[in-house]
Amino acid sequence: MTDRPLIALALGDPSGIGNELAVKALCDEETFAAADWLVIGDRRLWALGEEQSGLSLTLPDFDPETFDHAAFLDLGHADVDAIAIGDSSEAGGSVAVKNFRTALQLAAAGAADAVTFTPFNKHAMRLADPSYVDEIGFVQRSIGTDAPGSEFNVLDEVWNARVTSHVPLSEVAALITPERIARAIALTDSTMRGAGISNPRIGVAALNPHAGDGGNFGTEDDEIIAPAVEAARLKQFRVTGPVPSDTVYVRALRGEFDAVLTMYHDQGQIAMKLIGFDRGVTLIGGFPFWIATPAHGTAYDIAGSGAANPGAAIKALQLAARLSRRSNPDGFADPVARFAGAAEVLDAARGA
Repeated sequence: MTDRPLIALALGDPSGIGNELAVKALCDEETFAAADWLVIGDRRLWALGEEQSGLSLTLPDFDPETFDHAAFLDLGHADVDAIAIGDSSEAGGSVAVKNFRTALQLAAAGAADAVTFTPFNKHAMRLADPSYVDEIGFVQRSIGTDAPGSEFNVLDEVWNARVTSHVPLSEVAALITPERIARAIALTDSTMRGAGISNPRIGVAALNPHAGDGGNFGTEDDEIIAPAVEAARLKQFRVTGPVPSDTVYVRALRGEFDAVLTMYHDQGQIAMKLIGFDRGVTLIGGFPFWIATPAHGTAYDIAGSGAANPGAAIKALQLAARLSRRSNPDGFADPVARFAGAAEVLDAARGA
């Protein structure tokens, strides 16, 4: 047994800041010591990240029989000549898709305790895999599960959850149903408990301005959200709402709520990124293992400049390590033994 979780770090879109962030994050001494690390990608792109960051971190080639603390699983799959820094491309998307899928399948096979990744570009991912819509669906397909995963944003002590996510704003109101709200409350509560937050307090954001203002600005808050919140309260969830969305984060930051449940994607994303763009983490919960990534994107505008701030990447990696420990208080199996059970995944990833 070991007291360190093993975390798979998939390199993200190679045209953005992902390679640079991975190098910078693992060069942080506290982060590197927090877990065992298996970096998944193409060696040539890791070298590019070292060049971009001005840092160097020597990782041995992955050997499942001699793994010790950190290694690089070189998939050797990048069409380097077709990848242009600062531009989304099918070549870049293909790299990110395979890295992420490999990390997920290793975790599903028990070889890794959590999956982390540097930022993806969804356009590039769809060029490489037309079925790609968002991370939740990709995770479900990659590990063969219908578990109802969900994205959470974590910023210091405040969490953000969603009833709807990657859908057009014009479709949101029709998707706000008592059933969806109930599922989101339950999943938020269970995920936060799994992260060590007992009996979390959830503020449920209103959909309409001023929570509908008694029906003057829409009826969803009075007719759908309020009854759903009351039903959840009767089931002993600690929920409050609907709370006008222009004040719900003020109340959360003052310590009244541990999490805010928003009705749509940008209702929470804008607030969280304004509060702490370089500290925010996107956490995917509801699956058998934790998945974490910086809450920001690929930053094509500064890619290759060396100017990427690794703050959110460091937070994401450290959060994955911390949550893995909370989920496994008795410790972790020896990595070498666990890799033996993932031989099929490793062979497929390396084209054996």
